[in-house]
Amino acid sequence: MKTKKEKEEEKSVNIFQSSIVPVHELMNAEEKADLLKKFGVSLKQIPRIKDDDAAVKMLGAKRGDVIRIIRRSPVAGEYYYYRVVV
Repeated sequence: MKTKKEKEEEKSVNIFQSSIVPVHELMNAEEKADLLKKFGVSLKQIPRIKDDDAAVKMLGAKRGDVIRIIRRSPVAGEYYYYRVVV
């Protein structure tokens, strides 16, 4: 069980300043609908991310929101990965 101080310290660290953490973007309702239509999938078919994940907390996302993760690869270049908050 984390203490109050540990929880506060966890919030003060900006994980997105690290070069290891890829860019995370919270998608709006229109982008989310377009994504589901484009790929012909439902929210249940998108990989999940827990609502207590540090990136989710930093973005202020809630259950049902979709997060676009932009990853970079020397081989594939830039590519997108989507996760739904559960």
